[in-house]
Amino acid sequence: MHQKVLLFVLLAAGLLCLSLVPVCQAQDLDEDVDVEDDLDLGLAGTEDDEEELEGDEQDETPPATKTAAPKVTYRAPEPMGEHFFAESFDRGTLDGWVLSKAKKDDADEEIAKYDGKWAVEEMKDSKLPGDKGLVLKSRAKHHAISAHLLRPFAFDAMPLIIQYEVNFQSGIDCGGAYVKLLSETPDLDLDQFVDKTPYTIMFGPDKCGEDYKLHFIFRHKNPKTGEYEEKHAKKPDADLRSYFTDKKTHLYTLVVNSDNSFEVLVDQTVVNSGNLLTDVTPAVNPPAEIEDPNDHKPEDWDERPKIQDPDAVKPEDWDEDAPAQIPDEDAVKPDGWLDDEPEYIGDPDAIKPDDWDEDMDGEWEAPQVPNPACESAPGCGPWKRPMIDNPNYKGKWKPPMIDNPNYQGIWKPRKIPNPDYFEDLQPFKMTPFSALGLELWSMTSDIFFDNFFITNDRNTADRWAADGWGLKKAAEGAAEPGLAAQMLTAAEERPWLWIVYVLTVALPLVLIVVFCCTGKDKKKTPATAAEYKKTDEPQPDVKEEEGEEEEKAEEENSKSAAEDKSDEDEAAAEDGEDGEKEANSDEKEDDILRRSPRSRKVRKD
Repeated sequence: MHQKVLLFVLLAAGLLCLSLVPVCQAQDLDEDVDVEDDLDLGLAGTEDDEEELEGDEQDETPPATKTAAPKVTYRAPEPMGEHFFAESFDRGTLDGWVLSKAKKDDADEEIAKYDGKWAVEEMKDSKLPGDKGLVLKSRAKHHAISAHLLRPFAFDAMPLIIQYEVNFQSGIDCGGAYVKLLSETPDLDLDQFVDKTPYTIMFGPDKCGEDYKLHFIFRHKNPKTGEYEEKHAKKPDADLRSYFTDKKTHLYTLVVNSDNSFEVLVDQTVVNSGNLLTDVTPAVNPPAEIEDPNDHKPEDWDERPKIQDPDAVKPEDWDEDAPAQIPDEDAVKPDGWLDDEPEYIGDPDAIKPDDWDEDMDGEWEAPQVPNPACESAPGCGPWKRPMIDNPNYKGKWKPPMIDNPNYQGIWKPRKIPNPDYFEDLQPFKMTPFSALGLELWSMTSDIFFDNFFITNDRNTADRWAADGWGLKKAAEGAAEPGLAAQMLTAAEERPWLWIVYVLTVALPLVLIVVFCCTGKDKKKTPATAAEYKKTDEPQPDVKEEEGEEEEKAEEENSKSAAEDKSDEDEAAAEDGEDGEKEANSDEKEDDILRRSPRSRKVRKD
């Protein structure tokens, strides 16, 4: 019993832990980042801070009175190492950024302009005062803004790493938050930045309706024709919904390596990866052979695997006119069938409407209702025999199918060498780019962008992420609600968790009540010797208190045993006959007690 209860409790606890794994992991990650970031901030203090610390050490006040809760203080990230672009917007201006003055060619005049507003400001619910970013302020408008890199990025032996932060402060209904790496061309003019401006890579989140996307698109140049074609990376396997709905700041990172491998990360966790040669659509390299467009199927080509047997003859006894069903000749009309009563009659309570016009509406008739007389009868109206399947029915005769002796298979055009075939084994070597831009349409405003960074060194990118996004994550983690609030939030997103919560709490309580109120743990009244003889139940061990009393009694009996021994020997002869009679009577009494079903009750009384 104890083992079963323990097993059920462990099972319930396991269900609760499984349901809380995402919450617990997120909380643990937040705590880890808080500690690390606080340490980093402490190590990154200025000389003035060190002098203040020395002064505090000289103070005679006990250290316990000086301790305070850790506080995340914002400090703008500084790029360290090789990089091509770094922007944190902490200057509070759009210096270096260019607003597009162009119009879309394929849009109505009212919405063709790129007149959406941009601003540099803090987040509405900022957990890190002093941290500013680029905010898309307008809704249902075209937005376009861009900035030049420090120098153009050329795809050689080093990887490309681009990362930036996005926070959908007001959620997102339909719109994008992706960036474009604008190709280096002689006619690149950021004032005329539009949707058709040539780009090398487009990367970032996009959502409309229930379609959640994380784009990675690159434009590949056909070495034979010189034309560009967009190549789309495969769809991530991860669930992207929470990145659009949780109103948290997320770090989006794209890594493209010189061996053609790529990785897409969100919050430094890989959500998509693959190879430019095998995991993009359409494929970089066209097929070596194609179907000949001038090849046509011969007129006598037979693609039928089966045909009707031309030698088959319909049997003489085959009756194609036999009906599928016939009346059941064995059926008998049930007793009490009312032949003269109709199944439905006019409603006697119905009244012709006052506005009924017989000239226009025709003669008025009461609506039909079931005949009350038929309620107690097996049926009403003319009785007909029920229909049954005709055992002689065969249907229309058809010749059986046989293998086609002239079958030639499914015809396909012959293959010829692809005249447009080429083989590019290094699609990583894309067109160099020299600017970064955001060209967006959104039905939701207040999209927050921050900490754009482009480099070819992974360590440099990680350091920038730790100083920027890591600090935000620490501040958001410090403001996170407790475990109970997170459980309620998780249950709102996944209502089935309420069942887990209820079972986890109620199941152990029910088991404890059942265990305590029923089972073998109830105290039993001590059984008599006759009961043990009747049921062969093992006798319990003697209690310690009873054992002590019996030991004292044995000591007293042992003292008088020697004195009484002689008297017992003398009386043994005289009492022999009486003892035999008493023994016989005792045996009879025990036998009666064993047979009687009331022996237990009698002895207890």
